[in-house]
Amino acid sequence: MIKLKNPEQIKIIAEGGKILAKILDLVEKRVKPGITTAELNDYAEQLIKECGATASFKGYKAAWAEHVYPAALCVSTNEEVVHGIPNNNRRLKDGDIVGLDCGLKYKGLYTDMARTVAVGTVTQEARRLITITKDALHLGIKEIKPGKKLSDIAKAIQAEAERNGFGVVRQMCGHGVGFAAHEDPQVPNFWPAGVPDAVLEEGMVLAIEPMLNLGGWEIDTLDDGWTIVTSDNSLSAHFEHTVAVTADGYRVLTK
Repeated sequence: MIKLKNPEQIKIIAEGGKILAKILDLVEKRVKPGITTAELNDYAEQLIKECGATASFKGYKAAWAEHVYPAALCVSTNEEVVHGIPNNNRRLKDGDIVGLDCGLKYKGLYTDMARTVAVGTVTQEARRLITITKDALHLGIKEIKPGKKLSDIAKAIQAEAERNGFGVVRQMCGHGVGFAAHEDPQVPNFWPAGVPDAVLEEGMVLAIEPMLNLGGWEIDTLDDGWTIVTSDNSLSAHFEHTVAVTADGYRVLTK
């Protein structure tokens, strides 16, 4: 069931989203060759605590996972699509790309945000993957207004990805957010025939999050039960904003 949010609830989600955006800005500044993914997570946890918020990912139990997620920040490098677990033994190196994905609970309501950044000097194709994935996010968001459909978001993202020769991850998708870290509806990044659609309404709050691969769309899960990787070991990029459907369009809440 899709749960609509009232203006006061959206205001609180936007407050949390502003905090989350600032946290990711600060974490991104720490991204450089030599830092460990665990150090990035520790810094994110420190910032979340200082802001009076709660990390919504830490301790999260997903239906497919045997164990809860152990960190506040998902740190996914190179061929890792999403849900990379921070590790003291994983040091970033020049030429890597790294996805930073974080969720907050603030005043009882949730926000979610992600971005992929370059570590040092990356290849031209890696830079292009990052740019197009971010562009796909914004094109999907521009489709949001009352009366449009989830399929309009998905088709905009899929078209931008495939026009540029990238694979669109199909098994993972965006989602509703606000009262919980993950709510209905699911928000795919591609649109197959025959899938039930939904009309966008004022008060819906959605996490839009394209995941694009330099190669094919297929993915696998590592033995840790969480980390999702590309099946062909190609690079992957991920961007995400929490967005409210407003009377006349949309409002990005994580900025």
